[in-house]
Amino acid sequence: MASSTVSRTHPPRPAGRPAARPARRVRRHLPTSPWLFAAPGLLVTAVFVLYPFVSTVIDAFTDRRTLVPGHFVGLANFRELLHDDMFWTGLRNSVLYVAGTVPALVVLPLLLALLVRKNIPGITFFRSAFYTPVVASIVVVGLIWVWLLDERGLVNSLLQTIGVGRIGFLSDQWLLLVSAMAVTVWKGLGYYMIIYLAALAGVPRELHEAAAVDGAGAVRRFLTVTVPAVRSTMILVAALSSVAAFKVFSEVYLMAGPDGGPAGEDTTLVMLVQRTGTGLTGRVGYASAISLVVFAVTVILMLLVLRADRREDV
Repeated sequence: MASSTVSRTHPPRPAGRPAARPARRVRRHLPTSPWLFAAPGLLVTAVFVLYPFVSTVIDAFTDRRTLVPGHFVGLANFRELLHDDMFWTGLRNSVLYVAGTVPALVVLPLLLALLVRKNIPGITFFRSAFYTPVVASIVVVGLIWVWLLDERGLVNSLLQTIGVGRIGFLSDQWLLLVSAMAVTVWKGLGYYMIIYLAALAGVPRELHEAAAVDGAGAVRRFLTVTVPAVRSTMILVAALSSVAAFKVFSEVYLMAGPDGGPAGEDTTLVMLVQRTGTGLTGRVGYASAISLVVFAVTVILMLLVLRADRREDV
């Protein structure tokens, strides 16, 4: 009787069928779990990005100095900017820097990427050589170019040897600015080349083959196939390089010196912020106002690039 009751309560398991595993309990995650993973990054962003930005905005409307707490002065710092000749000099140089470097950094890395994609003997060496300036320290790069372009440097020695004479690359106002632009372009070629290489990898080979069948040459294929295929990448490079060029500091500082070249005529806006807001008597409030202008112009540059991209899409 007991055996029959057991058999009815627990029927025998068919031969060859594994025993059923007990169901696992589904653990419910707390709603705050994703925020716990993001908390370290958010904390770093808040401390090193948001807090300095808010502090700069507040200081721009005060007369704060390095060791003196500031008082609210309203728009006095911005009104002073309108009558500051050095501010307009820095703004002019920063705008010229964007105009001089961005077109080169949009076109030259693309041509360089097309070159290094080819499988020719020794191309691996040139790929490494083109990318080496990117990983090199900007201080080391700046000092090397200063030694090269100095009045007694290698470049002037070669020019004097061939009878051209010495050229004041670092003493002339405009030549110094152009020399700094050349250093920026030379150092950024490898970085933007990598971005273009990633974009060119997604261009179908059939498009080039079809254009070649139609009789298109290398230049025509570049203009009608390559450029349209990487147009969005060119917009991205233009945006990145324009922002970096407007905020240039290291190249001009190393080549022109802390005074910004002859009579300070090669000073950029970021150099003016550093010069005005540092030191024991630094005008932190006035430097913060200049920083806000730099931020505003940077945002305008980004919006202009995005608007140009949308117009081409339409």
